[in-house]
Amino acid sequence: MKFTEAQLEAVFATQLEQEGYKHQLGGSISRKEDEVLIESDLREFLLARYRKNSITKNEVESIILKLKTLPASDLYESNKEFMRMLSDGFSLKREDRSQKDIWIYLIDYSKENQNTYKFVNQLEITGTQKRIPDGILYINGIPVVVFEFKTAIQENTTIHDAYIQLTVRYQRDIPELFKYNAFCVISDGVNSLYFTI
Repeated sequence: MKFTEAQLEAVFATQLEQEGYKHQLGGSISRKEDEVLIESDLREFLLARYRKNSITKNEVESIILKLKTLPASDLYESNKEFMRMLSDGFSLKREDRSQKDIWIYLIDYSKENQNTYKFVNQLEITGTQKRIPDGILYINGIPVVVFEFKTAIQENTTIHDAYIQLTVRYQRDIPELFKYNAFCVISDGVNSLYFTI
C-alpha cells in the first residue's frame, strides 16, 4: 500500500501512541516560534525528578538556559556536547553553596521510566526561514528525533528528497532543532532510514 505524506504521518502518530507517545499537533504547543524545546515538559520533569534533592525553580531555569545557549553556529560541537549531557548527565552547582551538587540526567533511565514522551507533527519553527518538520519525537520536552516523510505515490519525489530536506534546508534554516537531535528518520512508507546529523 502506498501512502500520501499525511497518511504516513498519521500511521507513525498512531503507532507511536500505541507505544505511549502522546500525539500533539504543533500548533497546540505554547512557545515562541524560534524555540524548539517544550520548556514546560522539561521543567516539570526536572522539578519532579530532583524534588528529593530540593532542586529550586532557579536551578531548573539554569539547566534550561544551559541547553538553550549551546551555540547553533557550531552545530557539530553543540550536538556532540548535548549528546554527552544526555547520555552521561552533568553536575549542577547549587544556588546554596552549602548544599551538595546534583548530578542531573535529562532522561530517566531507570526502570520507573518517569519520562514524558510526545510525538509532535507539523510544528512551525522559524529560524532564517520558517520550516515545518513532519514529525518530532520529544522526550521530556527535548526534540531527540526528527521525522521527514515523502510519498511513494509521486514518481518525482523520493526518500532522498527527505534526506536533502533534513540535511541541507532544515540544518541551514532551523539549526536550533538539530542541537538536540539524536536521530533523523526518513520514510516513504515503503523504505525507512535513520541517521545522525
